[in-house]
Amino acid sequence: MKKMILFVFMILLSQSFNAEACDDKGKSGFMPENNMSVAVGDKAANDMTETRFNAIIDRVESVYAPIVRGKKGRLVVKRKWKDNTVNASASRLFRTWTVNMYGGLARHPDVTDDGFALVICHELGHHLGGAPKVGNLMMKWASNEGQSDYFGSLKCMRRVFGNDDNTTIISTMKVPAHAEKKCLGSWSTQADQALCIRIAMAGKSLSKLLARSGTPQFSTPDTSVVSRTNNTHPAGQCRLDTYFHGALCDKEVSDDVSNRDRTKGVCARTRGYREGTRPLCWYKP
Repeated sequence: MKKMILFVFMILLSQSFNAEACDDKGKSGFMPENNMSVAVGDKAANDMTETRFNAIIDRVESVYAPIVRGKKGRLVVKRKWKDNTVNASASRLFRTWTVNMYGGLARHPDVTDDGFALVICHELGHHLGGAPKVGNLMMKWASNEGQSDYFGSLKCMRRVFGNDDNTTIISTMKVPAHAEKKCLGSWSTQADQALCIRIAMAGKSLSKLLARSGTPQFSTPDTSVVSRTNNTHPAGQCRLDTYFHGALCDKEVSDDVSNRDRTKGVCARTRGYREGTRPLCWYKP
């Protein structure tokens, strides 16, 4: 009888480490469950190659694997290049922190290289993004969807791409005037302004895919206000707003977020910030 009780306890414990927000079969995760599929060689695919797919993952993983180790975890990024799934996901089992990246998403025509990197950052955000969190039973390890988006642009993209020549990189982009104006107003140095624009444009590359219909714009933010924090996937415009606000927030990358204090390491309204805050279309302060 004791062995049976122990067995059931271990099953429940393992389930509690795997939040329902993330699905290692790719049905839900970065996006809600969908039937989209982009195969290798598909005429509708972008120009992503397996080499670039792995190189982008390598770059993000090289930065965050040591950070995860410092938190007593082991980062495992599963590179499913041949899988046609248009999604990404994260899961956790005890000390193994998993991120699943699918070739179908990387090949989607709306996804740029930086957009793909931002999706990896979103999945890392489930592990490292801090409060607000979701989960079941005894463990709430996963940051919710909106917070994972916010962490992706607020911390992860900055940490990974902060030392690039971002001024040169954005010089070839067609940057909307509203995004440029906001980034120039939020940051004082050219390097930080360019990084803000680059991150914002990575979010823009994902916004049409996330909206499923129409194309969200920087200049048309979601004006809805939730009565309680939405832990599921926000609407496409709301998600673009979240990426953009993360790029605008002038908190240092080294000012880490907290699993309990929702105001630490972020631009919080309750601390007087008006730019770079979590959008009210998903977040209730």
